[in-house]
Amino acid sequence: MRSHYCGDIEENLIGKEVRLCGWVHRVRDLGGIIFFDLRDRAGLVQVVIDPENKPLAEIGRNLHNEYVLDITGIVRARPEGIVNLEMKTGKVEVLASKIDIINRAEALPFQINEKQNVSDEMRLRYRYLDLRRPEIMQNFILRAKIVQEIHRFLSGQGFIEVETPILTKSTPEGARDYLVPSRVHKGQFYALPQSPQIFKQLLMVAGFDRYYQIARCFRDEDLRADRQPEFTQLDVEMSFATARDIQDVHENLMRHIFRELLQVELPNPFPRLTYAEAMSRYGSDKPDLRFGCEFIEVKDLFKDNALVAFAEAAASTEKRIVALCVPGGSTLSRKNIDAYVELVGKQGLKGLGFLKVNDKAIGLAGLQSSLLKFMTEDLAQKILERTKAQNGDLLFFAAGDSNIVNVAMGVLRLKIAEDLNLIDATKWSPLWVVDFPLFGEVEGGFTSMHHPFTAPIDEDPERLEQAPGEALAQAYDLVLNGTELGGGSIRICNEKLQSAVFKILGMSTETAYAQFGHLLNAFKYGYPRHGGIAFGLDRIAMLMVGADSLRDVIAFPKTQSAQCPLTDAPSLVSAEQCKELGISVIPQDKK
Repeated sequence: MRSHYCGDIEENLIGKEVRLCGWVHRVRDLGGIIFFDLRDRAGLVQVVIDPENKPLAEIGRNLHNEYVLDITGIVRARPEGIVNLEMKTGKVEVLASKIDIINRAEALPFQINEKQNVSDEMRLRYRYLDLRRPEIMQNFILRAKIVQEIHRFLSGQGFIEVETPILTKSTPEGARDYLVPSRVHKGQFYALPQSPQIFKQLLMVAGFDRYYQIARCFRDEDLRADRQPEFTQLDVEMSFATARDIQDVHENLMRHIFRELLQVELPNPFPRLTYAEAMSRYGSDKPDLRFGCEFIEVKDLFKDNALVAFAEAAASTEKRIVALCVPGGSTLSRKNIDAYVELVGKQGLKGLGFLKVNDKAIGLAGLQSSLLKFMTEDLAQKILERTKAQNGDLLFFAAGDSNIVNVAMGVLRLKIAEDLNLIDATKWSPLWVVDFPLFGEVEGGFTSMHHPFTAPIDEDPERLEQAPGEALAQAYDLVLNGTELGGGSIRICNEKLQSAVFKILGMSTETAYAQFGHLLNAFKYGYPRHGGIAFGLDRIAMLMVGADSLRDVIAFPKTQSAQCPLTDAPSLVSAEQCKELGISVIPQDKK
């Protein structure tokens, strides 16, 4: 039908006839001359109706927002004085010669052409309208381009795209599975994949060498702003590769995507921190490096201090004392500080000391602190030297169990940066976090920090079983601006080591073969060394478009309660369907 997209009408088309299709974005009647903006996915163009053209003028007077039109007209330059340089098409307009109304629109539940405070529930119930908004539409255009660049880059690097099953076997990978009952095998269930993990490892056994897939994954878990029950990930596996090989390929991929789509040059190489360093310096395994405020260890300065909590922490190998220097933080009120004390208290930290640097040149008299009565001139001077604090800065102090101090101060660091606008929103700060613990301790045993197929740095099974809590993993996460984009690892490549890991996790040989026999059997037939990585495509898109939520880059997302207001899913099914599947449903307690 159409000859051009609305957003592509530019000066090179002046004098030519075009045919456009789209939605009425806004109508303006200026004393007989009618203007309206026509919108499609490419953008807007201004259409003009000559008042001398009576039939068209009559149509124009009855147009409303979101009517769907098919128009024909001549492109002309806008008159001097009404050029709009903020629009791509702002130097031209289309003088309409024919207008066909394809469909009319009733009054909308919310407006497309203006910003409104619309609830998420309303936006998702009428998602097809929400997606018409130009800023949301552009999110999905950029997302599509990200996928195109991924295919282009990885194909050029010799990777083979392979699709893995959606209906698969339920296995314990940390989150709960979505289960699918089988009609043919009554009483038995498939599971929707949490990831293609097992299959991509088996593809390496098969000799594909370099695999990738834009994979749909499912996890039945609580939702957050950066999480959805179904999501898309870039899934990659490489044979005969070291961790650094895998990281280098994907650094280059990220640099390529940002260069091509945002004209941004990411650093080369990306910085690297061990998990221990990240927690010690930033209190997070996904630190935001767009601002400073690193933790400063001051434990040695508080030995024999009169403040009991600090003296006890200084004497313990399991505890630490850190300072956090906030540039310009002395402007914070006592009310602000009390709110921060409450914040860290929720993380288990029992107290938070502070020190305002008003005039460091005059010693204690120039300081304001909840700890001042426990400080000497010498201690205050050493603290100022260690922290490099300047006049107008604020120091926070935390003492206690190392893990609690790290996490609590990490939360505080981010909150203060947000409150005081310390984050450079124009900056991109990627980071590799490496050398994670292999296991996390839980009541009665251990759990995998990543997944049970991750290889330890020390691959000796006997030493691993002797000290599993000390083992480090050949695992790595890519972090960007404080958001984990994804992670991966070198995989276990021999049966003895894999069996030792299963044993540490409390899994019997029988259970291991029942759950993962298809993988364990593959060890017998020539198993290559390999590793891989997976990135949250939705998270990458969210950061690149500057959105605050995954819902702005997923076409039809779920709510925080994992529901779809548009389709009212999940929903009940009939008794006949349940009978055919061989399942029964426990009635929900109406209370």
